Amino acid sequence: MTYPHEARLSLGVAGLDEILGGLVPQRTYLAKGGPGTGKTTLGLHFLRAGVPEESLLVSLGESEAEMRNNAERIQLSLKGVPVMDLSPMANDPSAHETYSLLESWEAEGTTIHDRILEQAAQYRPRRVFIDSISTMRYLTPDPFQFRRQVLSLMRTFEQQGATMLLTAQTAEDISDADLLSLSDGVIHFERVTDGRLCRVIKIRGSGFIEGNHHYELTGAGMIVYPRLVPGAHQRPSPPPEALPSGIPGIDSLTHGGIERGTVTILSGPSGTGKTSLGTHFVNHAAQSGERCVLYSFDERFSTFAPRCEGLGLRIHELIERGTLHFDEVEPLRYNPDEFATHVRDEVEHRGTRLVMLDSLSGYRRAMRGEELVDRIHALCRYLANMGVTVIVINEVHSVAGGDFHATEYGISYLADTILLVRYVEVSGELRKCVGVLKKRTGGFEQGLRELIFGDGELDAGRPLANIRGVLEGVPKASSIADTPREFT
Repeated sequence: MTYPHEARLSLGVAGLDEILGGLVPQRTYLAKGGPGTGKTTLGLHFLRAGVPEESLLVSLGESEAEMRNNAERIQLSLKGVPVMDLSPMANDPSAHETYSLLESWEAEGTTIHDRILEQAAQYRPRRVFIDSISTMRYLTPDPFQFRRQVLSLMRTFEQQGATMLLTAQTAEDISDADLLSLSDGVIHFERVTDGRLCRVIKIRGSGFIEGNHHYELTGAGMIVYPRLVPGAHQRPSPPPEALPSGIPGIDSLTHGGIERGTVTILSGPSGTGKTSLGTHFVNHAAQSGERCVLYSFDERFSTFAPRCEGLGLRIHELIERGTLHFDEVEPLRYNPDEFATHVRDEVEHRGTRLVMLDSLSGYRRAMRGEELVDRIHALCRYLANMGVTVIVINEVHSVAGGDFHATEYGISYLADTILLVRYVEVSGELRKCVGVLKKRTGGFEQGLRELIFGDGELDAGRPLANIRGVLEGVPKASSIADTPREFT
């Protein structure tokens, strides 16, 4: 995403800065949401991103001591930042006149509004954080008066060259229409069943990444994970080149392998060898010196490594060399945006050139109820745009027979190549076969081959000629004179 070539201010939260493109200076921004959504935490980040002595925190809810103590606890110290304590329980009555919720705003000898402007004249801050502006609303006799007071604060600080961040508490019985219209930018924070989401409602004079973005509140403050927008990321396409698997039969089947920088889906029932087949492509790329990452949602490294070593794949050696990274992903470890950010870090900062997702059903569990197709589409398109080779393991439910499905989730359109691995029954035994359903780049064999595990290696046998019904699970000779010799 591109923005006008003008100086922007940081909010102090990298993910939000990416979503917003930074803040346009000398404007007013509103962070709104319910209790515990992190509005105050965002304000602390905002203050720390500037020069402490050129900032001002106006607290209308918590005392100064509470604000400073809470900031220290999440490693966002307010050291050097002037704090104007206008909380109802201010510790020093002689320094700040107390007020009561039962008193009229106009009855105050010195209004909160006037006292804030006095501080503005004294400090002339560059960053102002008011937490929370909702308190002023409760003390104002009518909406018009509140709007006039807020507008006065905005104009005064902006004329002094300050950028202001306000927080507001959402409430069902109070409309935020006035604050939404007055503010130049609005960010909404909310808690949902499976975490926290933020979204930008508006930013005047600037683009931003739309939609919901996951975020977390940690012991070190706020972390925001921007929603992945594939079109915002692009690298030149890699030169046309096939990535072989190192398995002679598979490379013959695919006419040299899968194309670099494309998306390949390996689809089949459980236990057919999809992961082993995909790992051979990973192994060959890693042996060539390319950094590869295998995200395993289903299998632990303790079982994965011995199985690969049994097939002649030196996984431990590649990991020690740094060309292979095995990431054992717990089902609920990441939210979708966090996982995408994790993958982006691998691609953009570690130079990863091949990513394998094992499996799609495991990835779906990490979606926490979100739409799988949208998320996997964005992730695969991003990786392809960045010239990364993608291998996705997809498990179909039917073991043999029944209706044929390339994938269980209707995502076959994403794939440049689809390799099918299926069970077939031959003389009471379950065998496995592999074929290419689709390959957008380059040619491939139109037939099927038997997938053979044995003698410490994986291979694909001769093409299965004169046989029909393999995809139905029960192969038959195509004529009375033909016999399925490849299975005997």
